[in-house]
Amino acid sequence: MTKEEFSYYRRHLGKTQKELAFILGMSLRTIHSYEQGWRPIPPHVARYFYFLLANQCHEGKPRVPCWEHKQCLHKERCPAWEFQCGHFCWFVHGTLCEDWENGDNNKLASCKECAVFRNHLGDKT
Repeated sequence: MTKEEFSYYRRHLGKTQKELAFILGMSLRTIHSYEQGWRPIPPHVARYFYFLLANQCHEGKPRVPCWEHKQCLHKERCPAWEFQCGHFCWFVHGTLCEDWENGDNNKLASCKECAVFRNHLGDKT
C-alpha cells in the first residue's frame, strides 16, 4: 500500500488521522509517518485497512465468493472455501488462486490486481 492509497482510503472511510490511529491500535505519529512516506506501511497494517474498507464498501450488498467469480477448479482444497470466506480470500494465506505456486510471499500485491479484491473494495474495473 502506498502512502497515497493509505491517505485516500483513510479519507474514504471518513476518518481523521487520530481516529484511524485509534482503530488500528497505533500512535497518531505512526499514521503521520505512513501518510508522509517516512515509514513504509507494513503488510499486516495494509491487510487490516483493506479489511475495514471491504466491509464498508459492501455494506448491505450481496458478495460473490471468489470461487464463483473465478469458476475455481481448486476450491475444495482452498482455505477460502473451507472457511467460507470467498469475499476475503485476499485476507487468507494459502489460497489456491492462479499464482498459488508462488506461495504467500507477495500475496497482497498479487491480490490487489485481482478483480475479486477490487470488486470488494467497490472498484468495478
